[in-house]
Amino acid sequence: MTPKFEAGINIAIKIPKNKYEKTVSFYRDILKLEVEEKPIDHPTVSRTHEVKFGNNIIWLDCVDNYTHSETWLQLTVPNVDEATQYLRSNGVETCDEIEELPEGMHWITDPAGTVFNVQTNP
Repeated sequence: MTPKFEAGINIAIKIPKNKYEKTVSFYRDILKLEVEEKPIDHPTVSRTHEVKFGNNIIWLDCVDNYTHSETWLQLTVPNVDEATQYLRSNGVETCDEIEELPEGMHWITDPAGTVFNVQTNP
């Protein structure tokens, strides 16, 4: 069985600390999008801002140990275990060491290094 992968609403942009304030200002003050800082208690993300981006949400995550920004995308599936098995059968391994995740979710990457969070449909 081939699982049905769908784009989730969340997009995370991991931003180095030295570029974080200017990036938040770009979305809020230049693009005039709705930007709100959210509290976060996370081992690798020191601050986060939620940006309303049409039907999606961009999470601007401040990461102290990054040297360049990365964009991470959300994929939703009906069953994470089946999707993980399918991905492995196609040579795609999970890489959950990237960042802490709740139970029942996995990180994967495409060949170019784009990070995806695989989780169940909401």
